[in-house]
Amino acid sequence: MKDYIERPLYIDRIKPYIGKSLIKVITGQRRVGKSCMLMQVRDLIMEKDPGTHIIFINKEQHEFTSITDHVSLLEYVGLHSKGKGKVALFIDEIQDIDSFEIALRDLSTRKKFDIYCTGSNARLLSGELATLLAGRYIEIKVYGLSYSEYLMFRDAADSSDSFRTYLREGGLPYLIHLGSDINVINEYLNTIYNTILLKDVVARYNVRNVKFLESLVLFLADNTGSIVSAKKISEYLKSQKINISTQVVIDYIGYLESSFMIHRVRRTGIRGKRLFEIGEKYFFGDTGIRNVIAGYNLADVHKMLENIVFLHLRTAGYEVTVGSENGKEIDFIASRGGERIYVQVAYLLEKPETAEREFGNLLEISDNYPKYVVTMDELNETSTYQGIQRMHVKDFCRMMAG
Repeated sequence: MKDYIERPLYIDRIKPYIGKSLIKVITGQRRVGKSCMLMQVRDLIMEKDPGTHIIFINKEQHEFTSITDHVSLLEYVGLHSKGKGKVALFIDEIQDIDSFEIALRDLSTRKKFDIYCTGSNARLLSGELATLLAGRYIEIKVYGLSYSEYLMFRDAADSSDSFRTYLREGGLPYLIHLGSDINVINEYLNTIYNTILLKDVVARYNVRNVKFLESLVLFLADNTGSIVSAKKISEYLKSQKINISTQVVIDYIGYLESSFMIHRVRRTGIRGKRLFEIGEKYFFGDTGIRNVIAGYNLADVHKMLENIVFLHLRTAGYEVTVGSENGKEIDFIASRGGERIYVQVAYLLEKPETAEREFGNLLEISDNYPKYVVTMDELNETSTYQGIQRMHVKDFCRMMAG
């Protein structure tokens, strides 16, 4: 019996590479379901090619603590693959193995291995790994549950109430085992937050000023979706009697990004390709974690909505920037292949000036790419205004998830 719920969105992205010599690297924040991805691929291989020998290494389990570096990894794999034909090798949380990239390079040259690994660090594919394995790996990025997946996991009906609960709890898959008690849910989310902060940031990067790091995370949670800069953050923290240089702020933000806790979104010109060097937006990898850091406050619902829309665009495979031009802003310019969409996010369009701003900025864009205004307004159906589609945010999210 399978002890997971399948996520076809990602399995369909991995399937074309099963059995190929490319190393499949699955990345994402802790507890978004990467381990279950490996299990699903393992079971798919066992079903379609039962003669394949399986080696499954989970670095979070005690029995694999002796695998600490590339030497011990190669010894373990060599011992357990000796005399075997085709081997599917799965390594969960591979960043916990020193110099793992050397072992992967060695194994990738031996045609018998079909290799899959996961990692909770964005720098997994930088530096030596990218150099040693250039052209030999494919990265599959995994995010928390999309709204459509959340409904499936919860066996819940699509409704405004379901979406509000999703907005508050976020999309970590394990939440389906915790019931509906918000205190229990928040305790779990807080535990995951602390694990990411202490294990993936503090321990990995030898961060000494943990108090400052926590203050930085709180600032980013409070300012989700706002344009900020490292200089602005440094100045704010100084006003709170925390004297930290701009460079340290930049370094610490980089550490948080590498753990997938936060995502940075750069600003570009709306009409051209100009990239702004100063000021960007930051969103959290999970809105539930964001809410336990900053507190769940209905006054911040617009921040959570932007965060949710951003995650759905990334889940759908879009590259995302913020559009800025002459003091006007487009919340998201999303590009994928040769296509592009523009998205404005608002809580409600009750006031005429709000509607004028959200639609007006989009109307000034002269190209014919799709444009959307997504809100929490109760709408009977999707409507259009001068070619711009107006949708409930939950419908937009379901559309993005296919």
